[in-house]
Amino acid sequence: MLIGYLHHRKDPLKSRKLYAYAAVSLMEGAELVYFSPKMVDLTNKVINGYMYKNGKWEKTVTKLPDVIINAGSPIKLKHRKVVKQLKQLVPFTTHSIGNKLAVYRRLYKDGTYKDYLIPSHLIKQVNDVFIYLERYGKVVFKPTNGHQGKNIVFIEKLENMYRVKIDTNRQLYSKEELVNLIDTRMKEENYLIQPYIKSTTKTGLAFDFRIHTQKDGEGKWVICAIYPRIAKKDSVVANINNGGVTCTLDSFLKTEFGDKAETIKHKLIEFGLGVSKKLEELQLKEYGEYLDELGIDVGMDEKEKIWVFEINYRPGCPPIFYLELDVVKNMIRYAKYLAQRR
Repeated sequence: MLIGYLHHRKDPLKSRKLYAYAAVSLMEGAELVYFSPKMVDLTNKVINGYMYKNGKWEKTVTKLPDVIINAGSPIKLKHRKVVKQLKQLVPFTTHSIGNKLAVYRRLYKDGTYKDYLIPSHLIKQVNDVFIYLERYGKVVFKPTNGHQGKNIVFIEKLENMYRVKIDTNRQLYSKEELVNLIDTRMKEENYLIQPYIKSTTKTGLAFDFRIHTQKDGEGKWVICAIYPRIAKKDSVVANINNGGVTCTLDSFLKTEFGDKAETIKHKLIEFGLGVSKKLEELQLKEYGEYLDELGIDVGMDEKEKIWVFEINYRPGCPPIFYLELDVVKNMIRYAKYLAQRR
């Protein structure tokens, strides 16, 4: 079996984690060819790509793969016409679920997980932010297409001023200054507004859980990892790329929830698998596409209620526990399952 690895970069040496995919493919009785859209010859139905041989990536010409792991950034992936034609010939593992607001609207409309969704509103005018501030007192202002916790603004309404926190920087703004800040950001990209959900440790640090789900070799959803992400002091963003830290799930739950640790762990597992199945069901219904992997970020308030912060379809590898190989194994086995199913 030939598995294709489609990426926006031309050079395989610049694609992180690629060697793991090549190695696991061989262990699973398959071969892997790396290529970018420009390396596809649809006329002759061949790939002018690279295969790992003799300890290095060598140029090679192969037939079209039996299945394609589309790992490149959708934004950076050029020659989209080629990719579109390729999708009609070969099954792809990964499909976009849309941005934060698209996912929110889809789940909200379905209703199954409506009670776990934080009220979210696409900002069309500056006054939308102040309406939410009047209603909730504390809000989160963040880009609809944001990632890694960047450009998130926390705003709290005081008596005559507004406390604004960006990363660990906090300062007081007048209404006019806040209007200017919001207006400037809105000119750069689309933003949404949400009420602030307090998800903090006993010591007052913001935290959330990343629930990383994947499809396995039988096409079933499994939990790859669940781990807490704890914000640095004075930050409301619990993202590791933003200075946050993590630890094992069991130790965190035991410290924060004591005797309830096991119950909460099962709650997180069930929630992650349930949301993954539901989103795939909606994706199939709307686009006829299966999903393969999700990163579900949830907070937990003082009443131990789960709140969905955001859901990503390209979650990357967990940052600890040496789980990179587990992620790759699931991906390769699922790719084989797709090819065989076809």
